[in-house]
Amino acid sequence: MILGAYRSLTWLSGPLLERLIKKRLARGKEDPARVNERKGIASAARPKGPVIWIHAASVGEAVSSLPLIDRLLADHPQATILQTTGTVTSAQMMEKRLAHRAIHQFIPLDHPAWVRRFLDHWQPDLALWMESELWPNLLAQTRRRNIPMILVNARLSDRSFRRWQKFPGIADSLLSGFQEIMVQSERDREKFATLGFPRAQHPGNLKFAGLPRSVPGAENSELGLSIAGRPCWLAASTHQGEENIVASAQQRLRKKYPDLLLILAPRHPERGETVKRALIEQGFITAQRSQGETPTHETSIYLADTLGEMDLFYSLSRITAVCGSLIPGIGGHNPLEPARWGNAILFGSHMANCRDLADAMLATKSAVEVKDANQLADALDGYLTAPEKLSIAGSLAAAFVEKEAEVVDRMIKIITPYLPVGASD
Repeated sequence: MILGAYRSLTWLSGPLLERLIKKRLARGKEDPARVNERKGIASAARPKGPVIWIHAASVGEAVSSLPLIDRLLADHPQATILQTTGTVTSAQMMEKRLAHRAIHQFIPLDHPAWVRRFLDHWQPDLALWMESELWPNLLAQTRRRNIPMILVNARLSDRSFRRWQKFPGIADSLLSGFQEIMVQSERDREKFATLGFPRAQHPGNLKFAGLPRSVPGAENSELGLSIAGRPCWLAASTHQGEENIVASAQQRLRKKYPDLLLILAPRHPERGETVKRALIEQGFITAQRSQGETPTHETSIYLADTLGEMDLFYSLSRITAVCGSLIPGIGGHNPLEPARWGNAILFGSHMANCRDLADAMLATKSAVEVKDANQLADALDGYLTAPEKLSIAGSLAAAFVEKEAEVVDRMIKIITPYLPVGASD
């Protein structure tokens, strides 16, 4: 009933969605050159042969999908990957990182006509949906075309689980069209079973699967040479409100470690100028990567406001504070990316998006949880004072990731029966 009303209303939502797109364009939330993709108007031709469509909402899900994309392309040379996302940042990231035979498009907004236009053009042979972004019209029309659908690396927050328990009909309508459901954790599997989907499987968390992307000559790069010999730490994927926390910890630590450098990487690089102004107002000597600035010995904070370079920053740091977790309302980000590089891992107490993963890392001493700027500074001080402790923490984090590295093999085994004929020829 609720979804029926939703579908009826979305038929009338064209003018409202047009206004929404204009507002998002004005705020830099849409790409002007590609905005028609949000209406299902493709900006690329459909390639010949099988098309495997992978939808990932934003940067985190898109990055997690890369090992799966690489494996599918390697195993199925006649297939093309169509990856859709919904944010400008993710599109810019995928432009740099997607392999040959992979196309990126923005996901259409969930207007029935726009969805139909998208599916008419691309005619995917298989649809893989990453994690938890489910659009009712897109799901329903894909199902009606008998396109096999698989939910990959699915997760349910406690809040979403409680909501779906109150409206079981919605859960059934959205999820029953999936031929397979692969979840991130045993706890997620239990939640899906409670909702009436006991066939959900737990092959592992795809976020374990990535490998550090090579950063040739990182230590001899301009940045590497400029900070050689200096202790440094990374605050990865900060949001508004978190820069003050990490800056406060840095300010306290500089009194004991005068040459300590903080590499601060905002989750949304377009905030760079705003963040820089705030840091300068607080008295920090700051260099900004997007402006081509290099840190000097006097630089206290290096603002890493660029896209596609996180592996460089992980490779040059031995300690990473995974942000999005220091304030409520975000839910935390993936701590496995810096763990692969052997970084000691710190994160805040707000890790709802990956609570099971965070708890597992804490239980194996692969990460440390901090609640505020003082605890963050204390944890950093403990590592800076005791290099052997820092080395052990990095080794434990790397080992935690390594033990689940075969997750892609297990997922491919589940996906293979649904791959289109001719993809492997």
